[in-house]
Amino acid sequence: MLQHITLEQTLPLVFQGTGGEPPVAESQVWLRNLTLSRGSSYLITAESGTGKSSLCSFIYGIRTDYSGRILFDGEDIRNLGTGQWCRLRRESLAWLPQEMRLFPELTVMENIMIKNRLSDRYSEQEIRRMLQRLEIDNKADTRAEFLSVGQQQRVAVIRALAQPFDFIILDEPVSHLDARNNTAVAALVEETASAQGAAIIATSVGNHLSLHDPETIRL
Repeated sequence: MLQHITLEQTLPLVFQGTGGEPPVAESQVWLRNLTLSRGSSYLITAESGTGKSSLCSFIYGIRTDYSGRILFDGEDIRNLGTGQWCRLRRESLAWLPQEMRLFPELTVMENIMIKNRLSDRYSEQEIRRMLQRLEIDNKADTRAEFLSVGQQQRVAVIRALAQPFDFIILDEPVSHLDARNNTAVAALVEETASAQGAAIIATSVGNHLSLHDPETIRL
């Protein structure tokens, strides 16, 4: 069980020595020491180009082009092997990338179940109830390529939730949603995370996920 994610003086390499560094003097993340703890909610607000998606990719371990260190319960993630990363991504870390990455040729249910089968977290009936809560249950058998962007975003949220996790990382999860759907997504995310004692890390440039009393962190 992953309890803490710590960033120590972390900074994307692209920001070093270019003359175009982000306003790190104002950042509460870059070149700081920051610990994110299981069971808490965090809203990371950012301006475009300050490394929001990079931060998510660093924590998820798919990019390593940063200086400083990122620690999982005190262990530098650069030292983790492939097997350890597979276990973490199956049991401890859930991620919704900004570009969603749905398979366009698969239906909504197929997109979700291809992830859910890795852990058999939910039954098909439970997945359909999630779809109903986000008002897309009538799209369960529709291929993802025929959905609106907002519908795709709701499907991607459910797919991200379809596993056990200690931390869920959501990169601009409601950028294409109106206020009503934002509220519905936030409620589902918070309920699912709370049931596992998990942390929520949500990023935003504009439209914020409507979490209840998150700790706001400026990137």
